[in-house]
Amino acid sequence: MFLSDADLEAIALTLRLATITTLILFVVGTPIAWWLSRTRSRWKGPVGAVVALPLVLPPSVLGFYLLVTMGPNGPVGWLTQTLGIGLLPFSFWGLVIGSVFYSLPFMVQPVQNAFEAMGERPLEVAATLRASPLDRFFTVALPLAAPGFVTAGILTFAHTVGEFGVVLMIGGNIPGETRVASVQIYDYVEALEYGNAHRLAAVLLVFSFLVLLALYSWRPHPRKV
Repeated sequence: MFLSDADLEAIALTLRLATITTLILFVVGTPIAWWLSRTRSRWKGPVGAVVALPLVLPPSVLGFYLLVTMGPNGPVGWLTQTLGIGLLPFSFWGLVIGSVFYSLPFMVQPVQNAFEAMGERPLEVAATLRASPLDRFFTVALPLAAPGFVTAGILTFAHTVGEFGVVLMIGGNIPGETRVASVQIYDYVEALEYGNAHRLAAVLLVFSFLVLLALYSWRPHPRKV
């Protein structure tokens, strides 16, 4: 067989993680992107910097602080234990939380750019037709920003699939629970099983290429004025 059962299990877990992370970030990232695109607050710069921080922060640093925060002595860990949920590190949902933080800029920035590119005019026209702010957002802003949402969704999904440092720090290496495809490749390399590593790495390489090919082929060209 080209891929082992363990490989298929790791791939399935990776796709599940990427799907859930992308859906959560659509909900969480959209209001953040909208606020950043519209506000003139002095907090825009600091908030934008915090959102973009995972782009430059080493994954191990982000993973370490999330691990401490969600651990038994951290505030989130205390809360989850008080609620009877238990601890999130070394669990699938711990991976989800880490992935949401790590992939946040890949969702927010394309959507923010799409909101900013549409300008003020469409919303002003809708306002003259007595559309409420909520109606203007859902019937005008979201449709006009749709290309940005598509780009953000593709980038977020692909980025989550390729995560390694954060998921290893938070989730460890538990088969069927936290062992995603990137960690599975690491295991193969560590065990000097380069043939197995090549096969799984090739699958991720082809997947990444096809995702980027689809993104760049689909992306509309700017209209000439």
